[in-house]
Amino acid sequence: MWHGDELDLDAYLARIGLGGGTGAGAGADATGAGGGAGELRPDLDTLYAVHRAHTAAIPFESLDVLLGHPVALEVKAVEDKLVHARRGGYCYEQNSLLAAALERIGFEVSGRGARNRTRGDALLPVTHAVLVVTVDGQPWLCDAGFGYVGPREPVPLARPGAEVRQGAWTYAVRAEEDGILALRTRNGGVWRDLYAFSPQRYHPVDYVLLNHYSSSHPLSSFVGQMIVQHPGEDVRVRLVGRELTRLYPDGRTEREEVHPDELLALLDREFGIRLSGRDGAELVRIHRSGD
Repeated sequence: MWHGDELDLDAYLARIGLGGGTGAGAGADATGAGGGAGELRPDLDTLYAVHRAHTAAIPFESLDVLLGHPVALEVKAVEDKLVHARRGGYCYEQNSLLAAALERIGFEVSGRGARNRTRGDALLPVTHAVLVVTVDGQPWLCDAGFGYVGPREPVPLARPGAEVRQGAWTYAVRAEEDGILALRTRNGGVWRDLYAFSPQRYHPVDYVLLNHYSSSHPLSSFVGQMIVQHPGEDVRVRLVGRELTRLYPDGRTEREEVHPDELLALLDREFGIRLSGRDGAELVRIHRSGD
């Protein structure tokens, strides 16, 4: 389903810091391969290792939407951008890449469509893509694409209500009516919902439709706005428009304004993003146009 057979698994693992040579180029069997992740088997240890490494290495960003570039979701297109060009991506790109890698390793992966709940009581459309991975008959939420407050590791779905510690950050899944599950996080002692999703399975073609809305509809939060984020282990960092925000586990936040002349250096320093000369110049021009 996720075209994992088309993915260059060695290149992906090197990109997320689990490289070292799996001996599993495109079309090869990844199971039992070596490399920084140890043996790549469809087990919980591998799922944790790949998810944690992916979210640590590849930032969330929607710069192509702001620059007017199409966002392609074919595996090779996502690989070219996020792996070889060392860029980031937003949820459809991130989780399509993660799904392809996990499928290639041998995991059972299915998609879900989620409704963002971070904007108070506003009822938002289903526009977020997440994954459910089954290991030994148990479902795990995997999501490398929710930005700076998203989980860094898989979250168990079989134990609704149980608190899950991921370093200094805490998550839990709440069961609601009609099979709805809501991912929550606790920050500064306060619980808040991140998003909710139903049991309905989503397929890559469904994400093509959601991607079209998110990358082109005037009501999409990604259209006309710079959004770059990273869920760091000790501090979460987000750039929205001109404001850089640092979020700490105790709920403390720090904010600063980013001047256009500082933008490209900041993207490199904070998020590891380096744009081509043309795209970099255009991004600075857009950033400066807000003066």
